[in-house]
Amino acid sequence: LIDELKHEDIQLRLNSIRRLSTIAVALGPERTRNELIPFLNESIDDEDEVLVALAEELGGFVEYVGGLEYAPVLLGPLETLATVEETLVRDKSVEALNKVSRQVPVAHLLEHLVPLVLRLQANDWFTSRISACGLFAAAYGRLPAESKAEIRASFTQLCHDDTPMVRRAAASNLGSFAAAMHAAGDEELLKTELLPLFAALSADEQDSVRLLAVENCVGVGQLLSVSANQAVVLPIVRSVSQDRSWRVRYVVAEHLCELVPSLSPDLTRHEMAPTFVRLLQDPEAEVRTAAAVKLAAFSRMLAPELVVSQILPAVAELCSDGSQHVRASLASDIMGLAPLVGKGATIETLLPLFLQLLKDEFPEVRLNLIGALPAVNALLGVELLATALLPAIEELAEDRQWRVRLAVVDCMPPLAAQLGVAFFEEKLCAMCVRWLQDCVYTIRESAIANVRKLTELFGLEWAAAHLIPKVMATRQSSNYLFRLTALSTVSSLATVVGSDVLYGSLLPAVLGMVSDAVPNVRFNVAKTLQMLVPLLEPGLVASQVKPKLLELSEDHDKDVQYFAQRALACCG
Repeated sequence: LIDELKHEDIQLRLNSIRRLSTIAVALGPERTRNELIPFLNESIDDEDEVLVALAEELGGFVEYVGGLEYAPVLLGPLETLATVEETLVRDKSVEALNKVSRQVPVAHLLEHLVPLVLRLQANDWFTSRISACGLFAAAYGRLPAESKAEIRASFTQLCHDDTPMVRRAAASNLGSFAAAMHAAGDEELLKTELLPLFAALSADEQDSVRLLAVENCVGVGQLLSVSANQAVVLPIVRSVSQDRSWRVRYVVAEHLCELVPSLSPDLTRHEMAPTFVRLLQDPEAEVRTAAAVKLAAFSRMLAPELVVSQILPAVAELCSDGSQHVRASLASDIMGLAPLVGKGATIETLLPLFLQLLKDEFPEVRLNLIGALPAVNALLGVELLATALLPAIEELAEDRQWRVRLAVVDCMPPLAAQLGVAFFEEKLCAMCVRWLQDCVYTIRESAIANVRKLTELFGLEWAAAHLIPKVMATRQSSNYLFRLTALSTVSSLATVVGSDVLYGSLLPAVLGMVSDAVPNVRFNVAKTLQMLVPLLEPGLVASQVKPKLLELSEDHDKDVQYFAQRALACCG
């Protein structure tokens, strides 16, 4: 393994690095410290893949160098790895350094880790300073006041660094550093030293830095009181929500719901609601899409009258949005508004929007809305479902896009439960049987599952009289695929129907298909009979099933013979 560490083949070197712990155990702690670690430190000029694996291994290497007392020997190679150009290598080395720093005693932190962080922060090469940004939070709480001050001063310098990538790294770690300061009891220093940095980064000239300020708003907001959030976080949210870069506004739309709990109800009403409406009306489609996905989640934090007066007018505009992706996002979430605004506003305002989206030219819009339909069924009531939504659903059941048809199939059982047995039998039963003869297999498969669910929902007596005869009629179809569907339906229903239906309808239907012209159908008959055997009385198996299986076992098709013989073996 040690030889492989020097091998020219990268895969062998990689395998050896991943088994460093085995090498270390063989060498023992002293030789690992004196020979292996110095060797690794000299071998860092290697492929990035090898260096990533090395950083991962060194993070868990404390026990192999002799325990916490000797942990500082790992910092040398990890510091070197923290300065390389490849981002993934640096990230893994920072993870490993933080892992080691959480374990070592305070004396080691002061003697080794704090100087390491300060060296990285002062390094001329920006990659070192980027790595330094990720090392402040892990050890902060265990340091004495003087060292904490050094660390804070160092972080401040990084926040004002000339290189945008360093400021971005500082912005990305500001939330975790704020949490570490708060946990250490430095709330006042957090307000006086860190929050000004937060404000400066949120106004940075680079949008990649500013958008990270939005994510920090969430983390920092959770640490501060409502009044402090009003003074510090709210002005930043106000600013970034109208940022000139759409990427920043996009991140605001993604995180706005997480910001609201940190603010008072009054501020939510007067500041956040207008901000959210502005995002729904943003010039960029990507921002409107991100806001539309959060529609129901944000509206839950508002009073119903505010949703009706401020949010619904913006939603009505989005239903006619020029971007199909905005409409698709809206369709996936708009149903969540119905329970919030109540039946009256749903019927008056939302129902026309539902119907408009159900007829949208873009399939994904129709698909997303149908998927959310069961959530609103109970609220609308049977009469309204029948008069308003049902015609649209019947039209979509024949949609040219099979995924839309599938979504309608999947929403049928809950819809049937709402409408009741009489209405279902009159309006929808024929549609459910028609789906068994769809040209797409996935829809036929879902339709079979629906037949079983409807049998369980409306009862065996209804199913035997009104559903099963229509389903079994598909076995006479001229298309062999639909005859196969009839067999699959028998297999699905066999365990939920009683012996009367099994003996009177299902079994005769299967036995009647033994002489089918298509071998695929005949061997599926054998498979279906094999599945039915345990459910039938032995006498019936011997008198009706076995003769048919013997007939199939002598079929000219080898597959039919094979499955018939397997079924015969189950007959005893």
